[in-house]
Amino acid sequence: MKVMVMVKASKSSEAGEMPSEELLTAMGQFNEELANAGILLAGEGLQPSSKGVRVRFSGNGRTVSDGPFIETKELMAGYWLWQVKSMEEAIDWVKRCPNPMPEDSDVEIRPLFEADDFGEEFTPALREQEAGVRAKALGLGAVRFAHYDEKVIAGLNERYTLETRSNIPMQWRRFLPFLGNIAGQKDRLAYGVCRCTGEDCSFDYLTGVEVDNDTGPLPAEFSRVRIPQGRYAVFTHAGHVSLMPQTMDTIWMKWAPDCGLRIADSPSFVRYTETFNPATGTGGIEICLPLE
Repeated sequence: MKVMVMVKASKSSEAGEMPSEELLTAMGQFNEELANAGILLAGEGLQPSSKGVRVRFSGNGRTVSDGPFIETKELMAGYWLWQVKSMEEAIDWVKRCPNPMPEDSDVEIRPLFEADDFGEEFTPALREQEAGVRAKALGLGAVRFAHYDEKVIAGLNERYTLETRSNIPMQWRRFLPFLGNIAGQKDRLAYGVCRCTGEDCSFDYLTGVEVDNDTGPLPAEFSRVRIPQGRYAVFTHAGHVSLMPQTMDTIWMKWAPDCGLRIADSPSFVRYTETFNPATGTGGIEICLPLE
């Protein structure tokens, strides 16, 4: 779960008093502990409310008011965004935090809404819309959602870890001489099919093409993998093909956990379309994630 941890404002923070070197050092050490524990997602201090404004909504009207605001106990002086296992874990971490103010202070913990909290009103279409917004915010560009029929992909298969995945281009070079010479090959599109195989983040990766059946003759070193029909989130990789690992990491580590959609337990794949240019390593690269 994600929680926002809010440092409530005090007289000193509203007066613009800067923290001491001792407090800055202690908070720096605490933030480093959060980061090392994999909990810290974001965190910043806020300027006093005298430098802020409020916008009041009343029907179609909007009224802007300049700070400062007198309700000190209702104001924030800073915040963290944490990824924790439970509210109890968040409380334990807050108890370890140095007092963020020179006087008595309060820190408030609030869980963030998750997609399932909104119930049936958060329809599949709205979930996909929100997932698309998150993709753009992460620099992944526009994501589209498409239904694909079942496919059988045949080609060379290897197993990798995050440490050895840099060898995937060598696998593609071994596969390219087969392209266009495979019995039952349906078109000129090439596929990179990924199947997770272990908790250590190892995965099988098959470089291949779509074939029209799963029983025809193939080169001895070939394997087949069946991609089930279903709905997929489709990302366009706009950069050079060598930058694919960075795009994949953003999708799987930042987008997928918080997109509000359920990723299916079936192969994901990269599709190199007709507009992919092998000479430049750019264009026509689509990353497809299966959805439940």
